[in-house]
Amino acid sequence: MGFGFLEPARLLLLLIIPAIYYAYTIHLKKKRASALKFSNLGIIKEASGKKHSLRQNLPFYILLFAITLLTLGLADPHIPLNQAKEGVNVVLVIDNSGSMQASDYTPTRLEAAKRSAAILIRNLDSKDNVGIVVFESGATTAAYLTPYKDKALEKLKAVEPREGKTAIGDGLALAIDMATSIPNKKKVVILLSDGVNNAGVVAPGEAVVFARTLNIQVNAIGMGSEEPVVLGYDFFGRPQYAELDEATLKAIATETGGRYYKSVDDSTLDEIYANISQNIERVREETSIKDWFFAAALVILMVYLYVIYGKYRIIV
Repeated sequence: MGFGFLEPARLLLLLIIPAIYYAYTIHLKKKRASALKFSNLGIIKEASGKKHSLRQNLPFYILLFAITLLTLGLADPHIPLNQAKEGVNVVLVIDNSGSMQASDYTPTRLEAAKRSAAILIRNLDSKDNVGIVVFESGATTAAYLTPYKDKALEKLKAVEPREGKTAIGDGLALAIDMATSIPNKKKVVILLSDGVNNAGVVAPGEAVVFARTLNIQVNAIGMGSEEPVVLGYDFFGRPQYAELDEATLKAIATETGGRYYKSVDDSTLDEIYANISQNIERVREETSIKDWFFAAALVILMVYLYVIYGKYRIIV
């Protein structure tokens, strides 16, 4: 992203510059013809043998330059700055359903997810906002979007496991809504789940449409293990295994322009959150410099007035 104009259509006004120049040349020709017609022989020779010098035309060129600067200013030119814009709204969506109490991570999946999410929060820029949504059979806000990372970390630490099912769609929809609560910032949602969407009122596909409509990127993390994990046993003594719906998480990430990550243990989970924090794309801040052009045009107009009426004025 480089130099550009916020109102490029107004650059069409520059077309008046050649029109003004053409009208000026016609004026000079008529003025020269009038001099030849009404002046004495010496002036006639001077008029016919010399063209207007640069000095004589200088006031016109100065005025033309001022008009050009004003026109460029009206097109609202912008330049990029080195720093990031106003920061990014980052919303963490964490599954705290019953399956997150599995102990294949240290000490449990939920505690490992909280520990890794804290790594990301600490790595965010000072201008970034962070919020936390948790979901099981439904979704709820654990921490509202805030620039105060310490407060968000406190809220994250307080997240507790629940016994409910897994409402991925509800959690994602609430996170998307939260991400838009502070406007004029890039929005990123980071979704972690270890299960299959089997509860809630919003389907994951509906939440994806919501995200795409608002241009929100969703990075999805699938939490699982290399070996099957037993969560418990049913009435007949049959083992109940943790199920990870990678297909749904991959679709959520792909369709919103994000990435899917697979975690299989504590170290990979920590690495995933650390990489996400480093890979968040930040829009570079741009600033309008139209006032510079208007100020320059004002200076040029003052020069024009001096050339016309000042001590060393040019008679045109």
